[in-house]
Amino acid sequence: MIAKPVNKSLIGLSLSLLVLSGCSTVDQIMGRGESVNYKSTVAGDPLSIPPDLTQANRDAHYRAPEGVTSYSVYSQGQNAQQAKGGADQILPQSDAIKVMRDGDLRWLVVDRPVEDLFPRIIDFWGDNGFTIQSQDPRAGLIQTDWAENRAKIPESWIRSALGSIIDQVFDSGERDRFRTRFERVGDKTEIYVSHQHMEETPTADGTAFKWVFAKEDPGLNAAMLARMMVFLGSDIETAREQVANAAKDPSSVQVQASDKGDQAELLLNESFDRAWRRVGVAIDSAGFSVEDRDRSAGEFFIRYLDSDTGEKIEQQNIFGRIFGSRNTAEATPFRIKLRAQGAGTRVTVLDQQGQEQTTATAKRIINVLSTNLRPGS
Repeated sequence: MIAKPVNKSLIGLSLSLLVLSGCSTVDQIMGRGESVNYKSTVAGDPLSIPPDLTQANRDAHYRAPEGVTSYSVYSQGQNAQQAKGGADQILPQSDAIKVMRDGDLRWLVVDRPVEDLFPRIIDFWGDNGFTIQSQDPRAGLIQTDWAENRAKIPESWIRSALGSIIDQVFDSGERDRFRTRFERVGDKTEIYVSHQHMEETPTADGTAFKWVFAKEDPGLNAAMLARMMVFLGSDIETAREQVANAAKDPSSVQVQASDKGDQAELLLNESFDRAWRRVGVAIDSAGFSVEDRDRSAGEFFIRYLDSDTGEKIEQQNIFGRIFGSRNTAEATPFRIKLRAQGAGTRVTVLDQQGQEQTTATAKRIINVLSTNLRPGS
């Protein structure tokens, strides 16, 4: 944790505010608060809905009645609704939501079309303290900006008193951003959640700090899935129980690199369906830019900026954009191809024209995928 200097003149004022802070502060001091409490590090309005998707109005109180009717008929309908006590509005019955599991990987299967769920999940991330960096309905992807889990900052009575006043004084030194991927399976939708984690660490000489990528925590993905279930209508206990007790598949994935030095490929001891699921999550965890995917063809369309070629890469400035200067940082389009091979699946890299690649860049892409494929432990 990184703590910045505190203005001591604020302590007296904060002590008086501690008395007025109520039960929530007491719960935090006693350790009864939630372990996940994100705050985005990027300001902005995260809840813009894609133009080709419409968000259903969930509050019927503000929806004009459809059709033509008289006031007396409308009034009778409203009285009948009130006579029911509004029980169906207090806790509306949720659609069927199941938690599936394959090793450390969990995902949701929701009995609703993706068109209904996409805008709802955008709302979910906004309600959990995130801003949205990108949303692509065509690729079925939502990615948040980086956010800090404020629950990781150790609590004390001083922190509780000052937190609402000088929130920027304390920093956990950690950041997360999440990616949600949707898969259409018949009339149902599969929802996958992955995240990237960064930690602020001192440089080798100890004179400064830098942000470095750290290991992804599958438990944090599972916690977000449980919260997502509650947001979509499940009760808390059901969500917690399903995520915790989802049956783990006893088999484990084996990732084998090609034994041919001139090839860039992976061999997975899994059927195409399981391999597609795992490779998709590995692509998300690696942070590849995904433009589209075609499950029927077994292809993910990505962009990859190879920074390990030894060639100097410069960010393009305004003059470069005008005059088209070379040597700028521009990601190259590739396809990641999955093809059933016997009882397993072969994973290769194709160029934009669909030709299989064996270049050093293709091998680096395969290596990144291999590193991010989850073990089925």
